[in-house]
Amino acid sequence: MLTAAKNQLRVCFLSIKYNIMREMVNKVTFLTNVVFMVLNDASILVQWFILFRLRDDVGGYSLREVLMLWGLVAASFGLSNILFARVLSLPDLIINGKLDAFLVQPKKVLLGVLTSETRISAIGDLLYGVILVCLCKPGVGGFFLFLLFVIMGALAFTAFALLLGSLSFWFVRMDILQNQMLMGMINFGTYPDGIFQGDARVLLYLLMPVGMALWQPAHVMACFDGKMFLAVLGYVLLLSVAAVAVFYRGLRRYASGNLMEARL
Repeated sequence: MLTAAKNQLRVCFLSIKYNIMREMVNKVTFLTNVVFMVLNDASILVQWFILFRLRDDVGGYSLREVLMLWGLVAASFGLSNILFARVLSLPDLIINGKLDAFLVQPKKVLLGVLTSETRISAIGDLLYGVILVCLCKPGVGGFFLFLLFVIMGALAFTAFALLLGSLSFWFVRMDILQNQMLMGMINFGTYPDGIFQGDARVLLYLLMPVGMALWQPAHVMACFDGKMFLAVLGYVLLLSVAAVAVFYRGLRRYASGNLMEARL
């Protein structure tokens, strides 16, 4: 069983590696996508620098904490899209019967789907997030903690997208809901949680994994709390298990599109 798991991971690693290599064939395009994504992300921070010139904190966050939050969100989203970008196309694969090509591969169906595409611009997001956190000078331990939270955040992004996309086995047009919810997660996640109160705060902890996947990790990076670290880890694992369970439950309902399509 351990050997089988190692083989599955090796095949997935090779799939991701060849996805990136394929995108790097045109080096000019590759570098342009990465650099412009970094510049695009950086331009949005201008408003925060202006705001913090006018006041000392926003929602209980200092400028350093906002930068760490932005770094965490950008790096988590970037890593998710580097490794598992195809999850964003899952509703299309299900509705149009395009999962056929993955059902006959030696890889597990879900792993085959998730690792079949890479978004190169996401490398810019990942680099941007790492640069931001380095500017905050977190120290060796803080940077290691940041990397752990980036992995957890990427898993949370992927699991949430997988959960929403898997609902396409039962409902149509879930791609719209998936896109809106993920964009909402990113947009709300880049603002200090202190500015949200009442029902809005409850929804961002329950309806979207913003609170546990992004805000609480930012708090832990600012002031380490072992119990909260374990709570975030448990939450991400629970969300991931739930997403995988929903996908395979829905896969039983999948109707083949009878497409002649090969995966190379």
